[in-house]
Amino acid sequence: MAEVLIVYATRSRETLKIAELIAEGIRISGHGATLKNANEVKSEEALKGFDGYLFGSATYHGEMISSMKQVLFLAERAELKGLPGGSFGAFGWSGEAPQRIFDTMVNIYGMNMVGSPLTLKASWLDGGVVMAQDYGKDLAKLLG
Repeated sequence: MAEVLIVYATRSRETLKIAELIAEGIRISGHGATLKNANEVKSEEALKGFDGYLFGSATYHGEMISSMKQVLFLAERAELKGLPGGSFGAFGWSGEAPQRIFDTMVNIYGMNMVGSPLTLKASWLDGGVVMAQDYGKDLAKLLG
């Protein structure tokens, strides 16, 4: 059984809810999922030892939350090349954060990513529950 780390940054807890639904999809697929708030990640060592990674942040004023930026700087030294990954996040008006995280994971870390970022206005709107669970299942397929 593989273990996936899901790190999220949230202001209104909606990105946390999305992270929890993604974790359900991973667990349904027979793998484990560990959730961490971005504020809890203090070193690259906290990111090592997992088989896959999902990073998520709400978009706030067109940017990702600063604690996720710090996680991304730490992740540069965590040796993630070739590992499965994905990005996600909630948004109000725009939704740039998940794409910026995704681009960093592809271009800087060299990760093997799920098709595209998951960007939801809210987990409970327009099929968001199923989309988030399916995103977790899609990442699980990359685990082998």
